[in-house]
Order: sequence, then structure tokens, then C-alpha cells
Amino acid sequence: MKILFVIDIFNTHSNGTSISAQRFAEELRQRGHEVRILTIGEDSDTIFGLKELYFPFFMNIIHKHGFMYAKCEEKTIRKAVEWAEIVHFFFPFFLTNYTKKMVDKMGKPSTAAFHVQPQNITSSLLTGKVNWANNLIYKIFRDVTYNHFGHVHVPSQFMGNELIKRKYTAKIHAISNGIQSDFKWMKRPKDPEFEGKILIMMVGRLTKEKRQDILVNAVNYSKYGDRIQLIFAGTGPTDKMLHRLGQKLKNPPIFGYYDKQELMDKLSQCDLYVHASDMESEAISCIEAFATGLVPVISDSELSATKQFALDERSLFRAGDPKDLARAIDYWLDNPEEKARMEKVYAESAKNYDIEHSVTLFEKMLHEAIADHNQGRSQSADPIQYSVLNDPMTLEHTA
Repeated sequence: MKILFVIDIFNTHSNGTSISAQRFAEELRQRGHEVRILTIGEDSDTIFGLKELYFPFFMNIIHKHGFMYAKCEEKTIRKAVEWAEIVHFFFPFFLTNYTKKMVDKMGKPSTAAFHVQPQNITSSLLTGKVNWANNLIYKIFRDVTYNHFGHVHVPSQFMGNELIKRKYTAKIHAISNGIQSDFKWMKRPKDPEFEGKILIMMVGRLTKEKRQDILVNAVNYSKYGDRIQLIFAGTGPTDKMLHRLGQKLKNPPIFGYYDKQELMDKLSQCDLYVHASDMESEAISCIEAFATGLVPVISDSELSATKQFALDERSLFRAGDPKDLARAIDYWLDNPEEKARMEKVYAESAKNYDIEHSVTLFEKMLHEAIADHNQGRSQSADPIQYSVLNDPMTLEHTA
């Protein structure tokens, strides 16, 4: 197939959706497909390059959140769509809505992905838990973008159910974004600077909804607080606030941006992984962590899909509660033999989220969308929802 990915920002390592798009494109090419990207950047053999859309007074805020909006340049978009046999969209913003209309006019099949939780937007406006605001954005996404597609990819069953209960009409394909095979059981001695310390890591953008502050505060309640060294992998708008908060600890947190090899090196030295986010559509970083042999401690937030990875309640803590997070951390540190056993169990469970399997399911979705398009159907009559485990999903279809 000639597959066109439409995504505002592609060549970055600070945006989870962009990273997933890169990995899917790489895997699809290895299978013999041609994949090109319509995105911000310079033209190349694989890129149809667009300019960035400029918003007076708001560019600094947009860039702080690690994002850019693409300018809808008709000539380039038309060239990209003419090349493609099928078009897959990643974000529900200007570029997608403009390009989708051109795709339909040219009679090309298309699919979309739902990676942006409304809470990701409202949290930056301090309204992340205001239901009416989030529901309004869900409605806008639905009516303006997603109900114009017959097939939509979501990274978790949780997100699929969120869309279905809000009357999204497309067929929902719940497929993990998947992890690369490099992330596997690995343990190595700690660097000299970390000897005698307990290393706890959290990976993700530094934003309000990710709740790195909960982990910092939890150290104050842990019996191991004086030995704990936190490592935060990521950048973002709450960077300065977290630095100030962390200065109160005996071992101030380490903040850094790590490439893949550096990240694996850090994970291989850690004792625990924490994922404190209030809102998450999947969290590939958490899967990567327990794939390397780290027991995760995960927020049980009702707005986060990440809690699905907890194999039992010992790996969960009450959302937003640093004391309960400290309790969960202390349990695992108090029981090193059980922690060592569960590290192997978690690493084994990560094999369910191999990217090769995810891309196989993604290919099935594309083929189904093409078949529906050729037969003049808006979507397949087959009600099965694909899952990362290759079993029918138990999505509650109320649409």
C-alpha cells in the first residue's frame, strides 16, 4: 500500500503520538509498504513538507507543550493525497479537517486515530476535571472530525469505551501503540553516583495532568525518603515548578531528556517505576518500563487507561494521593523478594504489547477501510473490535 500519514508534528521525540507515528511508519516500511508523511518540515523522499501555522501571542504556550500546528497549504496537500492509496490522520485539528475534505473529494479511503484526550487540552487551562468542558471538546471532536470516518484507531479499550458512550459512530479499533523489541528484561549495576540510593523513575511530559508533583510529595511520606532518588524523563511547562518542589527533598530529582538508548540505560538501573498521571489514553512509557523489568506503581484514576497494566492492586494507588503512593512504594521496597518475582511477571506481560503485533492489527484496519470504501460502505458490517491481544474487545457499543 501507499500509506499517507497526516500529522502536524512528526520529527520530534517529545510527543508520544509523534513517536508512535514514527515507529508505525518504520514497521510498515519493513513490511514492504510505502509510507510518506504530510507534516511540518522540509520536503524529502518521505516527507511532504508544510510550514508551521503562526498564532500571534500564543506561540510560546503552544511550543511549551511540545506542539506545532501545520499550515494548510493546498498545493502540497493535494500532491500528497494524489500519491496515496489510503490516508491515516493522527490529530483532530486544522490540518486533518482540511485534508479530509480533499481526500473525500478525490475519492480516497481514510482512517483516523484518537490520541488527544480532551483533558490534555483542558488541564493546561486549569479545567482538566470540569466535566462539561471535557464533554464539549469530545462533542466538537466527534461532530467536526471523527464522525466523518468509518474507522478510528484508539490505543486502549478505555478510550474506545469513552468514544462509544459519547455516540461516536465509527468502528473503533482498540490497538496498542506497541513497544519495540529493544525494551526487554535488563538489569545492570547502578552508576557510582547512585550507589546506596533507591532509584524511582517516571517518564512523560512535565505537565499538570501527568502529576509528577504527586511523586515528589510522596517521597516525604516514604520511610525510605532519605534514600530515594527520583528521575524524571521529559520536558514541559511545569519544569520550573517541579524543580522548586524537588529542592525540598534530601536528594533533589534529576530531570533530563533521554534518547532511546539513554532511557533504557536509566530504566535498567532503577528499582521502581511510577506513573502518577490523572489522564492517559495508554502510556507507552509505562509498558516500556515494566518490559525492562520494573514493577510499576500506577494511579487508579478513572480518566486513565494506564491502570489496566497493573497485574494486581499492589501496583495501584489512589489518584492524587501522595500518602497512598508512598504506601505502595514502601510495600514493594519492604518486600524485595516479591518485587524481584513480580519484575519477571511484568516483563513477561509486556510481550502482549509488541509493536509488530500492533502493526499487524493496524494493517487489518487499513485493509478493511479500503474494502469498505471500494464497496461503498461507510464502515464494515463486522462488529468485531480488534484488540492488542488478538481477541474481540468487550467494548460496550451503545451508539
